[in-house]
Amino acid sequence: MSSSAYRNGNHRTATRTYGSGFKPPSFKSRLQPSPSHGTGDVRRSSPASLGGAFKDSDGVPGRVRVAVRLRPRNSEEMVADADFADCVELQPEVKRLKLRKNNWDADTYEFDEVLTEYASQKRVYEVVAKPVVESVLDGYNGTVMAYGQTGTGKTFTLGRLGDEDTADRGIMVRAMEDIFADVDLGSDSITVSYLQIYMETIQDLLDPINDNISIVEDPKTGDVSLPGATLVDIRDQQSFLELLRLGEAHRIAANTKLNTESSRSHALLMVHVKRSVAGEDAFSTENGNTSHLVKPSRPLVRKSKLVVVDLAGSERIHKSGIEGHTLEEAKSINLSLSALGKCINALAENSAHVPVRDSKLTRLLKDSFGGTARTSLIVTIGPSPRHRGETSSTILFGQRAMKVENMLKIKEEFDYKSLSRKLEIQLDKLIAENERLQKSFEDEIDRINAESQSRILEVERNFAEALEKEKLKCQMEYMKSVKELEEKMVSNQTRNQRDDLVDVKHISEGIGASVSSEVSELRMLLNNEIARRKAAEDEINLLESQLAQYRHPEADGDTAIFRLQKNLEEEIRQKKKYEEEVLVLRSQLVQMNIEADQTRRCLERGESGDAFTLNMLMAQSRNMQLRENGNGQKPSIAALSEQVGLHKIMSLLESEDATVRIHAVKVVANLAAEEVNQAKIVEAGGLTSLLMLLRRYEDETVRRVAAGAIANLAMNEVNQELIMVQGGIGLLSVTAANAEDPQTLRMVAGAIANLCGNDKLQMKLRTEGGIKALLGTVRCGHPDVLSQVARGIANFAKCESRLASQGIRSGRSLLIEDGALPWIVHNANDESAPIRRHIELALCHLAQHEVNAKDMVSGGALWELVRISRDCTREDIRNLARKTLSSSPTFRAELRRLRVDY
Repeated sequence: MSSSAYRNGNHRTATRTYGSGFKPPSFKSRLQPSPSHGTGDVRRSSPASLGGAFKDSDGVPGRVRVAVRLRPRNSEEMVADADFADCVELQPEVKRLKLRKNNWDADTYEFDEVLTEYASQKRVYEVVAKPVVESVLDGYNGTVMAYGQTGTGKTFTLGRLGDEDTADRGIMVRAMEDIFADVDLGSDSITVSYLQIYMETIQDLLDPINDNISIVEDPKTGDVSLPGATLVDIRDQQSFLELLRLGEAHRIAANTKLNTESSRSHALLMVHVKRSVAGEDAFSTENGNTSHLVKPSRPLVRKSKLVVVDLAGSERIHKSGIEGHTLEEAKSINLSLSALGKCINALAENSAHVPVRDSKLTRLLKDSFGGTARTSLIVTIGPSPRHRGETSSTILFGQRAMKVENMLKIKEEFDYKSLSRKLEIQLDKLIAENERLQKSFEDEIDRINAESQSRILEVERNFAEALEKEKLKCQMEYMKSVKELEEKMVSNQTRNQRDDLVDVKHISEGIGASVSSEVSELRMLLNNEIARRKAAEDEINLLESQLAQYRHPEADGDTAIFRLQKNLEEEIRQKKKYEEEVLVLRSQLVQMNIEADQTRRCLERGESGDAFTLNMLMAQSRNMQLRENGNGQKPSIAALSEQVGLHKIMSLLESEDATVRIHAVKVVANLAAEEVNQAKIVEAGGLTSLLMLLRRYEDETVRRVAAGAIANLAMNEVNQELIMVQGGIGLLSVTAANAEDPQTLRMVAGAIANLCGNDKLQMKLRTEGGIKALLGTVRCGHPDVLSQVARGIANFAKCESRLASQGIRSGRSLLIEDGALPWIVHNANDESAPIRRHIELALCHLAQHEVNAKDMVSGGALWELVRISRDCTREDIRNLARKTLSSSPTFRAELRRLRVDY
């Protein structure tokens, strides 16, 4: 197979003109870009920046934003790393990432965004690229770059077209959708170029014949350009997608062990956006007020550029398995990535010299790191612990990039030609419109004047006639009314003179009596109301004075009570604090008295050697624990061992005093829990001494702690073989048969479970009774013991499966021969998640070999496999069960016979 080939088929010649008038609908959220501040030191602008010194100080500072994205496990990792946890742990809510060193230690890093394996393409675009695209639309240069190990999803994140599923569209497609949604193609323009850097040569992906483009640098501004690259004017989204397909078809890729389509070049998509910006200014009059006239401002043309960089993945030669020409490609890729890393390091450390000219990639990215562009970097990582070194290198690259700060600047130019052309057109339109309006206005004025004159004459004539008629009518009515009034007045005077003489006396008497009675009644009512009102006012004043008297004592009492309560609470807190201190001091006093008594007894018995040394050791340990626990720190047994001496502690394991032995074996067990001490313990004879304790003594505490120490040592493959050579499995089997304490059985089961994970010890482990001893520990029923048993069975089954697939071993499983299958089936659906997961893995590994199929069908394991394939919470185990069921003829025949779908 050729070492490299064009991706997605043969090359085609690029078409220079595109556009169908189609503009897809798109929603664009316009957020004002703002400088973000992250953790760590932020690099300020300096003359040593990657983009060179700035000519002015009108820029906006903007740090390089870095996001990390975790790729989900692939099918190979689901099988190879099924028993191992991911090497990274994401905490997206606090934007942190933990990189595990081992099972108990990890490094923590902070990023601007942490994207899990479940993050959608839309969310990745919105948090990584959308702010950069919005800045480009506002006139700034922008860069979006993906960096990471090969096969971690860089091309998927940036260049996915989404033909099968629109939700998979990458940053390139989504960015262009937002650009088309915001620009006006009538006045704005968009041009695109698509390039690749292959073997330190710049090649045009839209015109493969143009395979050696040179870089031109402006001596005044320091800006770099590619005058030989193909620039295509884009008018719609469909044309852009065709360009991407054309470029991807010409991009070089190869098949390696780490990635079936590994990019062998760095791809750069450059989108040039040219936008016209217009404003309005008002004319000012002499008195300072603005008039109604408005003039257009000087036209501005904002030229911005969006660069999307899909870097080729870094790879290690011994892992990718490449050779020949592909090896030379890998060397070139690693050299350019190394040059980029050196530039980032120099910028992060404020170095006076930045090696920009070491690579064409770094020359093209001058403006992206330390320059005037808004830059977002997404680093992609994988979960596999086998690639922890590459993952750590990628994370550290992102951390250093976060310390680089750019100075954002808008690229604006004055467009005088456009202004002149627009003003001429506008002036011609205004002149023609003014002439048309003037003629229409004059005609309308003449018509209105003529019509007004005629209407005025007619109104005046009609008014004169109506006024004369109304005058005559009013005179006639006036004369008639005067005559009638005179007649009525004469008749009324005659009648009134006659009646007045009779009624004057009666009327005056009635009126006087009624008026005097009403006045006396009103005076009485008024006096009553005045008396009631005065009584009510007196009562109100009395109540107010009483209320004031009641309020003053109550307020004083409440204040005193509140003060007493506060004092009482403070006294209670102080008392509680003092009681806690007294308890701590008493416990320390009792402990010191006990230690003094033990020391005195040892001296009285003449034990000035081992016992006294160990008592002093334990006393120092407890004193350090008391002191350091007060500071919230963990006591260090290793520090005590350095003070006393490891050989001295090992000699105490053979002491005749039971108390001395117990304390010594506890110290050794604590030391064995740390990997750095295991080799020293074995060299000092600690493993032999621990096995001797299991052989010679029946004390439950000694056996429990010794078994725990052996379990810690058994985590190392070299120590596993030493344990087997010295008969450790036989001693562990005897201890498992005789012990009744659940904690002792848990330690023994843990040691045997660690030994079950070694391919070389399979037969010897079974021959010396290790499997049966492991199954025998389940008699206590303790969940911790059952979890260790399940782990050991899973380790043993996995080793068997690996040996069988390599052709080293054949025949029935030793687990089935030793009777482990009934227990496995019985506990396959245990309520404890760790037990259930280990047993489900063991069943899947056993079922991968046809020789075990009949036993599993007869033992009921088939039904558990069907359940695992449907209901298992872990997708990798569920997929493994489905694959196993579909690949076994015996299982398929049995399921067809029972008419069971799987």
